[in-house]
Formats: sequence, structure tokens, C-alpha cells
Amino acid sequence: MKFFINNKIAIGLIIFAFISGMWFSGQDSIPQNNNFKHDSSESQSWSCSMHPNVQFPESGQCPICFMDLIPLKAGNGDLNPRQITMSEDAMKLAQIETVPASLGIAEYIIHLSGKVEYDESRIRNITAWVPGRLERMFVDYTGIKVNKGDHMMDLYSPKLYTAQEELIQAKKFSNSKNGKTALAKINIESTLQASREKLRLMGLLDTQIQEIESSNSPTNIITVYSPMSGVVIQKNGVEGAYVKTGTNIYTIADLSRVWVIFDAYESDLPWLAFGQKVTFSAEAIPGENFEGRVAFIDPVLDTKTRTVKVRMNVLNPKGIIKPGMFVHGKIYTKLNSDGKAINPELANKWICPMHSEVIRNQFDNCNVCGMDLVKSESLGIVHTQNYQHEHLLIPASAVLKTGNRAIVYVKIPGKEPTYEGREVVLGARAGDRYIVKSGLKIGELVVVKGNFKIDSAMQIAAKPSMMNPGDDPSFTRYNYSGKSNEQNQKMPAMEKLESTESFRKAQTLITDAYFIAGEALAKDNFKESKTALFALNIVLSATIEKTFDLSEKSIDKWNQIRDKLFAETSQVQHWNSIDEARKIFYGVSQSIVMLEQYFGHHNAKSYYEIFCPMAFGNIGAFWLSKDTDVNNPYFGTSMLKCGEVRYEYTPLAENK
Repeated sequence: MKFFINNKIAIGLIIFAFISGMWFSGQDSIPQNNNFKHDSSESQSWSCSMHPNVQFPESGQCPICFMDLIPLKAGNGDLNPRQITMSEDAMKLAQIETVPASLGIAEYIIHLSGKVEYDESRIRNITAWVPGRLERMFVDYTGIKVNKGDHMMDLYSPKLYTAQEELIQAKKFSNSKNGKTALAKINIESTLQASREKLRLMGLLDTQIQEIESSNSPTNIITVYSPMSGVVIQKNGVEGAYVKTGTNIYTIADLSRVWVIFDAYESDLPWLAFGQKVTFSAEAIPGENFEGRVAFIDPVLDTKTRTVKVRMNVLNPKGIIKPGMFVHGKIYTKLNSDGKAINPELANKWICPMHSEVIRNQFDNCNVCGMDLVKSESLGIVHTQNYQHEHLLIPASAVLKTGNRAIVYVKIPGKEPTYEGREVVLGARAGDRYIVKSGLKIGELVVVKGNFKIDSAMQIAAKPSMMNPGDDPSFTRYNYSGKSNEQNQKMPAMEKLESTESFRKAQTLITDAYFIAGEALAKDNFKESKTALFALNIVLSATIEKTFDLSEKSIDKWNQIRDKLFAETSQVQHWNSIDEARKIFYGVSQSIVMLEQYFGHHNAKSYYEIFCPMAFGNIGAFWLSKDTDVNNPYFGTSMLKCGEVRYEYTPLAENK
């Protein structure tokens, strides 16, 4: 309880100091000062092959797994921390292969399943245009293939009989040689034309009407012919049945063109666009591959299957593609760096707003509906603005991914065989390749085989790797010494940046809040740690517009450290567990130690960097403490004393 009350008061004082602005008054600066001793006598280090973060100056056993330590290769002083040299024999054993990073078009293939269906625009119904009786049906079962003009059925209709008689009488009257006035001739001709049109509206062809005109008597049976070529997919009538006007007797589908409809999951939507190339095959047609383009993407998602329909129109002149067949398709999509589909092939094309499959190179009218074609860009079908046709690409096998980090190993020219680990920013994955946004240049050789073995060697050498991200390149880190608390090594000497009195006061408030958070985590007090880091965030927010009269070099480094700290603590109010707080505390610790390394501190006592090799699944983590007593914030009471002092940060000279 005492701990909680004291820390609560301390946090209140920190926030009070922030509100009062107490650190903004001083203008004094501290001269650059090196007050550290550096012991560089070690020429050989020993490490554990299972826990590479554990390193000792002499041979022995790993304190975690008790395996014998192995010696680390000395030397390589001209290499940076992210580089490693391998012997020719080691390269051969690792079977390392490299390929150059190159420019190319990012293309991704979407594999989908679908089904062949009728082309809805090529289906026609044959209906009764007049009431009557089906005397004979020439097409008497479903599936018969018919051509345009083939007879379908004979129909008896009293209305048709009457209309034929009217035409015959009008024709006879027109042929009469009796004297007629000009007005009478016009009326007779109008009556004849109306009789013809009446029969045409009843479904008769022009040739049938001409035959009726040339005959002397009407026929009681009229033959109905097919208006199109296709296959009868539905037959509703039977001989002898009476039909009414509009009764559907046959349904015919033209199978010379069919639809192939794929089911695309909603996760595929960013990669789909109109006009993309599609290939598909069917098990029922072995050895055949068919091509087409995406003609339609359903604007509505099926809520049950979580899919959208993607349609392509396929010519089928031989009729081998049959509706109902299952097919397997590949949609070829070209991606931008954000992984979204683009369609450069359709740039500056003219497309029908109603029938998007109608595409022309210049302005025209739609041959289906007659509408004016419009530019593809106006329909959102293609985006060419700021489009980059080629991207920097590397094979997916070159990338080692852990969470949001992506590592590649680059072969360094002139230092053979030397490899450097790089953190790269990746774009979308395009098949078996990744788009690289930053971190690589064209032509650099990336390791595509053997990179895990190189990464293992980096881990054994305690260098930044896939599992050990390391720190900011400008943040100097040193290996675990294995010395006892009584033999703590001093932090190696490094140039301190300029400081001022107002900055030192702000720095003190920040580190005080940090120490309170660490003590709370060591006691498993989530609420207290959360409050302390919230106080730290408040102090940081007050410094955003302040320069503290620091030099340009100092303010640049401070801004870098402050921005990282602010980002790490900005979501403190949303934390729900102590595990989440401990993960963030490690990132905060990195920034606090960086702050100490560059600016030092001015209290009377030293600060101590403590390292626990077992934190976060044996990856290891460190923190800063005001004394040498180990109270582990990452394990808390479950393993409170896990850790050992790594370095001592002594106060700057004028404050001792």
C-alpha cells in the first residue's frame, strides 16, 4: 500500500510539474562531456547456440539451458553490426543463392472456381401471338438444336383465319378494274396495307403474308418458325393444347456464346477489375484452355457465401462448352504498390455504360443498345493517374517476415563473401514476388536460398536478425558482459550532446515516470504502470513545440527520441492487460536508454541497464533502473530476480 501511495503522489507531482511549466525557465547549457571509462580488453566472446543473446568473455555453460558455450569469431572490425562474413566453405555448406532486385510488372494470379451458364442476352421465348390450338409440334422434346427459320409448330387460330380473309378481300378489291377516284384508290391501298400489318403483328412472316395474298382462300393452319438459332432448353406446350395470347411455348438459348461465372471471395475484391485477362479449363474438356476477359463484377455481395459473381463472356462456336460445366479459372491482375488492381490496357478506350463488354478505340455507338460510348476513366474502370507500370521486385523466398518486420540479406560487392541484413518496406505480394517500396536498389543481390542459415549466424553473433531486431542504427549497443554486479562495466565513452537547464528538468520528469512504471510492472500492478506511462505521455505532449534552446544537433536527436516515446505511449488509455503494457515498456526502455546515452543525467547516483535473457520467449529484453537490485518488470513476481546488470551510467561530472 505504501508503494502505491508514494507512486501515486509522485505521478501527481510529475503532472503538476508539467502543468506549471517548471522546466521551461533555464537557458544554461551543459558543455559536452565524456565521463565514462571503456574497457575494450576483451578479444574473445563466448555465446550459447540456443540463446545467442547470452555472451560471456570466457568459456562455460549457458545459464538458461546449461549448454556449453561456443566461441564467437573475433575480428571483422570493419563490418557494421548488420553485416557478417562467411568463409567459402560455409557458403558452400549453406548453399547460398542470390538474385538481383529488378524492375518488373507486378502481376498476381487469382485462382477461382466457377460454372458455365447461359448468356442471358441470347435467350428467347417463343410465345403465342394469338389465341389458338397447337395442331402439331415439330420440335417435340427439349434439347433439339434449331436454326433460324426452322418450323417449330402448326397453330390453328380463328383470329388468324379472319385476318387472312380480310387481306384476301382487300387484295381483290385493290385489283378490281372498276373506276375509282384518286381518293378511293388511296383508301383501298391503306386498307390493304393495314391488313398486311395486322397479320405481321400476329407473328406471320413477310413470305407467309405474300402467300396469303396470292391465294384465293385463307388457311386454317399457320406454321410458326424459329426467330433464332439455338437449343431448345424448355418446352411448355403439347399437341392439342389451347394457348392464349402470350403463352410461352418454347425457350431457346443461343450457345454460340456463353457466360462463365466465377465466385470470388470478398478478400479478392481489391485485385479484381473489369477487362482483366482470364483463362479457364474444364475437366470435361481435357487439354483445352479458353481465354477471355472480365466483363462484369457483381456490385452486390452474397451475404451467405461472402462471394461476388465475376462474369466473362466466352465465344463457343463449336458448342463444346456446355452450360452447367464446372470450370477452374485464373484471373491475371496487375497491381500497384498498394496491392490494388489497375487496368492500363483499357486506358483511353470508349465503353458502353450499359454493356461494358462493348469496347472501342474511338467514339461510337453501342451496337447492342445504341447508347453513346464514354471514356473508360469516367466509369472508374481504369486508373492511369500516377500509375507506375514497373516496380522493384524480389522473390518471396528472399524475405524473412516476423510480424510487421521484413528482413532480406544482401550480398555486399567487393567484400566477398559478406552479407548485410536489411529491413525493407514491402508493398503487395504479387504471386511469388514482393513489391519493395524502400530498403533496396535496382541490381542489389538478395539471398533467396540460405538466408535462414545466414540469419542463424547473425543470431549466434548477437547481431540484428529476424528474431533480434536490434535498435536504431545510431543507438550503440554492446554485448552482455557476464560480469557480476560488483564488476559492472561502465558504459563505453561516447560524445554527449548539448543540454540546457530547462531540458534537464523535462528529462527528469520523463525518467521519473518511467522508473515508476517499471517498479509497478515488477509488482504486477497494471493500473499503476498504466497511470505512470500516461503521465509520461502528458509530459511529452507539452514538449512538442519546445526547443529548450538546444543546438540543432541536439534538438534533432531529441525530436527523434521524443516522437518514438510519444508514439509508444499514445494509446495507453486503450491498454487492457499487463502483458500489453510490458510489451510497450520494452520499446519505451529502448528510447529511455537512448536518451541516457545521448544526453546523460544529472542526479547524484548512477543508473543501471539490466538485461534479462529469458524475456519474450528467450529473445531477451533490457530496462533502466535506479539501483543494482534486480526487479524484473517483464516477469514481475513470477520471476522477479531474472536479470543481471549490464552497464552503469554515471552522472555527468558537474552534478556529482
